[in-house]
Amino acid sequence: MKNTFGSALTLTLFGESHGPMIGVVLDGLCPGLPVDEDAIRAELDLRRPSGSISTARREEDKFILASGVFEDRTTGTPLAILIPNADTKSGDYVYGPARPGHADLTAHIKYEGYEDYRGGGHFSGRLTAPLAAAGAILRAALGAKGIRVGTHIARLGGIPDRPFGDFDKDITALTVSPFPVLDPDAGDAMRAAIEAAREDGDSVGGVLETAVTGLPAGLGEPWFDTVEGELAHALFSIPAVKGVEFGGGFSLADMRGSEANDPVSYDADGSLVFGSNHNGGINGGITNGAPVLFRTAVKPTPTIAKPQDTVNFLTGENTVIEGRGRHDPAIVHRARVAVDAMALLVTADLLTVRYGCGWFRQEDGR
Repeated sequence: MKNTFGSALTLTLFGESHGPMIGVVLDGLCPGLPVDEDAIRAELDLRRPSGSISTARREEDKFILASGVFEDRTTGTPLAILIPNADTKSGDYVYGPARPGHADLTAHIKYEGYEDYRGGGHFSGRLTAPLAAAGAILRAALGAKGIRVGTHIARLGGIPDRPFGDFDKDITALTVSPFPVLDPDAGDAMRAAIEAAREDGDSVGGVLETAVTGLPAGLGEPWFDTVEGELAHALFSIPAVKGVEFGGGFSLADMRGSEANDPVSYDADGSLVFGSNHNGGINGGITNGAPVLFRTAVKPTPTIAKPQDTVNFLTGENTVIEGRGRHDPAIVHRARVAVDAMALLVTADLLTVRYGCGWFRQEDGR
């Protein structure tokens, strides 16, 4: 099982949903970066369950900075973050009947019965907690260079939010909201849709839209290490993600070239100005200086309180399963923190590849 992603800056994820702890290792960070524990707590809080629209599992997410940090600064050695699991109810999980939509069946086949099946084990969304913690460190490092990442719920249960307008204002609002929407009325309707699905023993999915602003032009490689390719690789590692599109995405297929192309000109200062951003800030796999825009499709939570046909892979029989345990009627709003974290990782890795880790060093006299 491969659990490391990145080139010059790498992230390794480890642990299981009901194991003693989960964690992450960041390797390749510049020494001397500030590490703010309050910022890590804030990012973890954004990912935590939110009332009746989320799971009843309540983890405190107390974390341990186990290595790579000294006197609130990165040392340049691997930075490890550990998060203990406490609120587990392993008795809710029965081995054999495969939950449709989950990795139960494929995990059993691949790992020949040795996998930890409790709560989904290593495949659980619980492992997005250490991703969120790592994201807090990367968000601060990139923010010091004027690079910002923000994600909102573009659509949930068929209900749309408004698109990005003023990027700086919108991203500021999103990075402090546990339910990231730009239109409060849309947010109320989305919450009602989640509640309705929960009452029906069902679940809903949605689409997240992410903006990365402040990136220099010239990041990425043609063909096999494009910015789209690196981001898509990272985003598809998040549980429940089933689609990724950039800029206009699939709608570009219905446009003419005269509509799909983004007009470009120089302003009075000699900076590039784009008349539109159908290509999502990327041309030829390389950033062009416009905001990188992408959308991520998140499927409905697979565990639902309705009977579903499945198989028992231990007995080789067909059976019916009904969801047990504590699960989310929607994970879209919680998944955005993982999407942000992966976007932050890919962005930081692309910058490290091009400029070296020293590019992140802050001019603070140290």
